[in-house]
Amino acid sequence: MKTIRQITILGSTGSVGESTLDVIARHPDRFRAFALTANNNVEKMLAQCQSFQPRFAVMLNQKSSEQLASAIKTANIKTEVLSGIESLEKVASLPEVDTVMAAIVGAAGIRPTFAAAQAGKLVLLANKETLVMAGHIFTDLVKKHHATLLPIDSEHNAIYQSLPHHFNGNLAAAGVSHILLTASGGPFRCASLDSLENVTPEQACAHPNWDMGQKISVDSATMMNKGLEVIEAHWLFEAPPDKIQVVIHPQSVIHSMVAYVDGSVIAQLGNPDMRTPIAHAMGYPERIESGVSALDMFKIAHLDFEQPDIKRFPCLDLAYQALHAGGNMPAVLNAANEIAVESFLQRRMAFTAIPTMIKHVMQTIQREEMMTLDDVLRTDKLARAKSHEWLANLQ
Repeated sequence: MKTIRQITILGSTGSVGESTLDVIARHPDRFRAFALTANNNVEKMLAQCQSFQPRFAVMLNQKSSEQLASAIKTANIKTEVLSGIESLEKVASLPEVDTVMAAIVGAAGIRPTFAAAQAGKLVLLANKETLVMAGHIFTDLVKKHHATLLPIDSEHNAIYQSLPHHFNGNLAAAGVSHILLTASGGPFRCASLDSLENVTPEQACAHPNWDMGQKISVDSATMMNKGLEVIEAHWLFEAPPDKIQVVIHPQSVIHSMVAYVDGSVIAQLGNPDMRTPIAHAMGYPERIESGVSALDMFKIAHLDFEQPDIKRFPCLDLAYQALHAGGNMPAVLNAANEIAVESFLQRRMAFTAIPTMIKHVMQTIQREEMMTLDDVLRTDKLARAKSHEWLANLQ
């Protein structure tokens, strides 16, 4: 009889969290949702608690936690409600927990993800910011505490599947020439450059292939999402920046590829559904059913590839610049982008001002090395302050 793996989902009410719960529901003999966490979506969290009966439910927001606790008591659900960042860290590191799905969007997900690694958990990483902001600090922590790290982003999971099973971080020894990171190009791949000035949040969030949250959808529209993934790939696979090539692939069928020195290119294909990489990581090294329909090659008919246009997508270039610079620059890039995207979604600035703000903040803050998580969080705070200063001057 197989042991049921106890899973904490950091960010259960988001798209990745919901997909993770869908996979759990398909395999009740393998997995249990031990703890669910969210920021402030009480209604959705209550429904999840009713369906999955977790041991803990954590709301980052105190008021939301109180509302959830009242609703759970009324519904007679035996789930303990907690609140705050310390509680997120707690449920990510409890001895009963085997696996942690790190799916909180933004810098808020870093501390509980660090706690999971420090506790030696199997960390399924969907939170980009952990590696973008604190790459070497986090990967060193994973090694030190013998945690296991598996990527959930469809692109990095595809790379992981396309690398040799014995891959140990040495691309040259594995015969790898370079990594091909695919990108859909988002909703504005073919839009005129002049029209981007008047893009609305609704247009930016209308991704042609993926169903994602607002922040990630805007990042996809600017291709900052792909820039952050370049930085992630650098840390996940110990790949130098010049060994990571971004390829626009509008159909989002090939999720990424690995090119080898003998001329071979190995790719992972599938329908654009996050349940595929989630099921791969949750079942690894076994393959388990995900609920995703089989890929119909005849329906696809053709696959297209393009080089990214830096004039159209300056955020991608800024990400490469931050990676080359190293130190605190990726954290600065990420913080400035979060404020820029939030401001755009609030209609406080234009879509085309997003890279302008980020570039300004990167030029304003001096490069320095980061050795601890406190260094990372201090950089994040400084970059956000500089971003708000820029926004205040804009208005």
